[in-house]
Amino acid sequence: MRHLWSFLAGLVVVPVTWVLVTLGQDGSAGTVNRWVEIGTSNTANLIEPAVYLAVGGIVLGLLGTLRISPLGPLVAGLLLITPYVGLFITPFRVRERIPSGWEFLGDPLPLRLPVENGTLFLIGMMLLIATFSGQRWRRWPVTVPQPVPATPDTPAPDPTLTDWPPVPSSAERDTAPLSLGYPDPDPTPTEPLPRRTGGGSPWSAPPGNLPRRDDATN
Repeated sequence: MRHLWSFLAGLVVVPVTWVLVTLGQDGSAGTVNRWVEIGTSNTANLIEPAVYLAVGGIVLGLLGTLRISPLGPLVAGLLLITPYVGLFITPFRVRERIPSGWEFLGDPLPLRLPVENGTLFLIGMMLLIATFSGQRWRRWPVTVPQPVPATPDTPAPDPTLTDWPPVPSSAERDTAPLSLGYPDPDPTPTEPLPRRTGGGSPWSAPPGNLPRRDDATN
């Protein structure tokens, strides 16, 4: 399946590259020639042809360097070198087969230009060289994670009759007795409360030595 997609990509890249290279070369050559005629230059005029050439280079770079399948670069390279090779056999017939007088967004599109100056032949040979890598015809190896061997659980040692817990020392056994949290009683004895003598009633008159209320007011 990857070879099929690469083959279709090669068929699409050929006309796109031809058009972009033609626009870039014709625009660059026309701009520089105009500068020479008027004796001044404006670098902003080179932006449009530079964009065409940059996009064409990106498309060719993706097709030639991505290791998907070399079938696409092979097909594109053969198609791009065919017009130039045809110039060796029947140059006039090949030149007449290439359309002329086309325009793209109002700009002339001389498709014969990259064929006559050998640019398409150069690009096609570069794409053909990209197919000579034998590893590109193989599928990328898939890394399979290796299973980690499970470590066997070490069994717990069986307790024997001699494995008794250590006996606590005497210092650890002499601990304070448990309490409920109440404070310790005060060992100091308290004085007894005074008692009423004479068997009088607590509701009786005060002792005689105390002044009365009416005497105190007088």
